[in-house]
This record gives sequence, C-alpha cells and structure tokens, in this order.
Amino acid sequence: MLARKSIIPEEYVLARIAAENLRKPRIRDRLPKARFIAKSGACNLAHKNIREQGRFLQDIFTTLVDLKWRHTLVIFTMSFLCSWLLFAIMWWLVAFAHGDIYAYMEKSGTEKSGLESTVCVTNVRSFTSAFLFSIEVQVTIGFGGRMMTEECPLAITVLILQNIVGLIINAVMLGCIFMKTAQAHRRAETLIFSRHAVIAVRNGKLCFMFRVGDLRKSMIISASVRIQVVKKTTTPEGEVVPIHQLDIPVDNPLESNNIFLVAPLIICHVIDKRSPLYDISATDLANQDLEVIVILEGVVETTGITTQARTSYIAEEIQWGHRFVSIVTEEEGVYSVDYSKFGNTVKVAAPRCSARELDEKPSILIQTLQKSELSHQNSLRKRNSMRRNNSMRRNNSIRRNNSSLMVPKVQFMTPEGNQNTSES
Repeated sequence: MLARKSIIPEEYVLARIAAENLRKPRIRDRLPKARFIAKSGACNLAHKNIREQGRFLQDIFTTLVDLKWRHTLVIFTMSFLCSWLLFAIMWWLVAFAHGDIYAYMEKSGTEKSGLESTVCVTNVRSFTSAFLFSIEVQVTIGFGGRMMTEECPLAITVLILQNIVGLIINAVMLGCIFMKTAQAHRRAETLIFSRHAVIAVRNGKLCFMFRVGDLRKSMIISASVRIQVVKKTTTPEGEVVPIHQLDIPVDNPLESNNIFLVAPLIICHVIDKRSPLYDISATDLANQDLEVIVILEGVVETTGITTQARTSYIAEEIQWGHRFVSIVTEEEGVYSVDYSKFGNTVKVAAPRCSARELDEKPSILIQTLQKSELSHQNSLRKRNSMRRNNSMRRNNSIRRNNSSLMVPKVQFMTPEGNQNTSES
C-alpha cells in the first residue's frame, strides 16, 4: 500500500521547520566554575603524574595519618599479622633446627615430660603451636603452656628481637590512630561560616562582610582571620597565572589582629584602594571570575592543637546591598544566640557603583540614602492607608451587621381603630 501524500507541500514544511529552529536560541548550560576551596574547606586540587612516589615513604608516619580510615585499619591489622607470622616461622625454624619437633613426635606422652629441660621452647611441636607462641610473646599474654628454656641462646635472641619489633609496631600504629582521631580539622567541623557574603555600606564605606561562628562552648584561643582573593590573571608579558593570590586586609580595631570568638561575629573588610574589589561594581560582580578565600586559624582550648577552618565565596555567592540580621539577644541576664538565623540577610540601601566611583563622587551615597528614605516613607504611607481602609471596611461591616440585627416594630389594631405600636 502506497503512503498517503500530505496535503501541505513538503517545501513549505521544511521552510517552517528551519524558521522555527532559527527562532529558538540554543541555550547551552553554563558549566559550574571550578572552586579552589570548597564550601566545606577541602582543597579542590588533584595531583597528577607524580613520578617520585618514594618521597611519601620517607615520611611514613605522615603518610599513614593522611590515609583514609579503611586503609589505615587494613595496615594496622596486617602489620600485626605479618609480624606474628614472621616470628612464628622463626620459632618453628629454631625448634626444627634444634630437633624439638622430632623429639616430640618420636616419644610418647609419658616420656615427653623429660623433654622440658632439653628443648628450646616447651610444647612447640608444629607450626600452629609456634604461631600461638609468637602471639603470646609479642602481646605478653603468657598462658603458661609454652615457655622458654636455657638450652638455646638463639631462641633468647629471637625473643629479644620480637619484643623490640613489637614495641616499635605498637608505638607507630597506636600513635597513628591517636593522631587520626585528634586531627585539627575535626575541631574545624564546628566552626561555621555564612553561606553567602554581603557587600553593604558601613560607616560611609562599602564593605565586604561575612559571618563566622563557633558551635562549641570550648573556645578557640588566639583566633585570627585571613582573607585572600584568587583569580586568573594575565601579566603584561602575556603569561597566564591561573591561581593569582592577593591578600585582603581585615578591619579589626584590635592591635593584635585576633578575634574573641565567644559569639558569632561579622568579619568586615573595607573596600578601599588596597582592596582587589575596589574597581568592581554590582553589575561587574556577576561577570567576575574570582574567589574569595577565608581562613580561620586558632588553638583549640582543650587539646592545644592548632586548627584551621576554610571556606570560599564565588561571585554568585556575594549579595550586593544586603546585611546580616542580628542573632544575639539578651534574655533574663544571659546572651542568647539564634543559629537558625545565622545566614539570614535583609536588603538595605547601597550604591550600585564601585568603591572607586563612590570615593570620587560622595554624593552618590547621599542620593542613595535619600531615595531609600523616600521609598521607606512611601511604604509607611501605603501601610497606613491600607490599615485605614481595612479599619473603615471593618467598621462598615460591623454597622451593617448591627443594622440587620435591629428589632422590627410590630403594630396592633384595637377595636376602636387606634394603633398601638410595641416592640417585641
């Protein structure tokens, strides 16, 4: 059966499809920007093609501490098992070379009691018994069934060697486990940063601000905050620097540059001539390929270990014209912190220009504040008018309800023809 021809010509259909394809713009998904520091503080960096792998073995302790927990536990278990097996082989060879194994195999049970003074190790008659004796020696269990004698100086040497090796393994592996459980970045899990950073006016200057807090009651001693801007730059010679780091000064009135992190604090950076953000406006911020890295360092009060917490803010995570809400209140003589509002912000009046333009034209800030004041007054007037309208409507509805509930008048006719009006 032949295919049915369409009523619409094919030339028209092809032209229509081509026109629709031209009208629809092809929007490609924008690839997410690679962060140098993740929000959790981890470095987003992959090391590849490292040829000198032996350098990691030269610092074996740090390598063991940096390994994942599953790898560390496997190495911990295998180190003890391998040492027990190695010395079990040595104990079996000592017994085999001295003839203890053949002596136990040839003599009967009544005659074996006399062998205790002639063998190197009593009751070592197979590899299994040698393995059990190796565990008893290294772990110092001492069940009493197997023990050393004075017949073999070689066995005494093996005993001393196994004790030394066992102590070394215990010291290294237990120290590694302790360092992994007491690592400084574990304390950094309770040091939190705000999800977004803000840029707003403070004391007549544009400022870059973010909030930091500590969830534990134990404090961080000598806490300090450092801020760096990482961006891709090109030198006048044409060299591309993919990770160009610039320090940002922190506005701290204390001379020691330390913060007292007893409650959440707002860290402020004044955008001035020294700042890398000096020439960036609100419209330019969305197109900037930069990352602001925040580093908080201090000493843990309970352990005395130096800890470090990190985070970063890219251009999409910086809110222009916002301010953090207050979360510290005084309740019954105690300061209370509401962490549910830790990252909440509110819109405030802020000029959309850069800090350079604001320094050159201070009138921009005055105009912005005046506009915000006018808008605030207009909003207040609208609210007041809406309240009045609502109150008038409410009063009118109450009056209508009252009028509908009024008692009607009833007229009674008397025989004389007079009308008596009464209210029921």
